[in-house]
Amino acid sequence: MTAEFLDTTLFCNCCGSKQPSTQVVVSRGNPSARLMLIGEAPGAREDELGEPFVGRSGKVLDKLFKDVGINPLEDVFICNVVKCRPPKNRRPTKEELLISFPWLNQQIELVDPWVIILSGSTAVEAVLGLKEKITSLRGVWRAWEGRMVMPLFHPSYLLRNPSKTEGGPVALTRGDLLQVKNRLKDLHKAIAMPM
Repeated sequence: MTAEFLDTTLFCNCCGSKQPSTQVVVSRGNPSARLMLIGEAPGAREDELGEPFVGRSGKVLDKLFKDVGINPLEDVFICNVVKCRPPKNRRPTKEELLISFPWLNQQIELVDPWVIILSGSTAVEAVLGLKEKITSLRGVWRAWEGRMVMPLFHPSYLLRNPSKTEGGPVALTRGDLLQVKNRLKDLHKAIAMPM
């Protein structure tokens, strides 16, 4: 048996880059959830464990969800635009985002969320086609394909900017997630009301 058969590294063709990955990282959370969070791409820990947002960024994200009363296991379906780890955790290329989008779009159609959170500027660019800074996009509701969309700071940004002061990134993200929770409540009430 040659060394190439002993190598457990996979070369993913789904995004066109033939990048080395341990595995394809599809999702975590509840596939019946009314809330979907879309991030950028798996990191090293996500590639190792096969689930998105399970490293340091994922811990920050889960804590913020819990802080506002959203259960990250039951209330959210979590995935990324790109399903395989880019080399050295670099940002996915425009080509990788375009090639990966049909897979993401199929996930959106299957889960059928009422509200989508776009975590970070890469997810915003991939889904909404906007290349503005996340500082100007976060916290502002957008409509896309009949769904409400909320851009948020990526948790890795919060790790680099951990200040919890009022008006800081962590507090702003917590406020954005409260908006998401309240919007979901309003949509649930509207759908449950008899005509």
